Amino acid sequence: MITEDILISFGAETKNYKAGTLIFREGEFPNFYFQIEKGKIKLNNYTESGKEFIQNIFSDCHSFGESLLFVDRPYPMNAVAMEDSSILRLPKSNFLKLIKENHEISHNVYRCLAERMYYKYIMLYNLSFQNPVLKLKQLMDYLKSYYEDKRPYSFQIPLTRQQLASLTGLRVETVIRAIKSMEKDKILKIENRKIMY
Repeated sequence: MITEDILISFGAETKNYKAGTLIFREGEFPNFYFQIEKGKIKLNNYTESGKEFIQNIFSDCHSFGESLLFVDRPYPMNAVAMEDSSILRLPKSNFLKLIKENHEISHNVYRCLAERMYYKYIMLYNLSFQNPVLKLKQLMDYLKSYYEDKRPYSFQIPLTRQQLASLTGLRVETVIRAIKSMEKDKILKIENRKIMY
């Protein structure tokens, strides 16, 4: 989202996180802008019973958690490295100075925040569905919307069945059954255990 050179010129440093490492935890106050150089990060929460709910997954070149740099509120979620990851970390005050001094970058940041809000609206609406096939189809439609080739089965869903379950609030067994039903109805194809949508 912001070029590495610009981030470094404003004081960003690279931090490495091993898979499973917490980057920030729910209840902490945001002090940094985070942008992934390499790796995969999930934003999650846990229910009272310990079930994980994944809010979003980010990978190379994506930023995460930046919306909370604009308000004086704690993180309502955790950020966890899903694999070994290198992340550029820029102090909050430097980030705010950077976007104040660079109108094109601030426009890109606001556009990214608007995209994230759009995703949240879709996922919030998705929670109202009782039918697991509809929940999964809506999520897959959203993921594919960023992919140029719109032909059937041209897009490989980049998530595991467990991640699909955690993103939609379904049990993994329900996701597996729904995917089999979707394959039977020719909504998707399974090739080498990969979901082609």
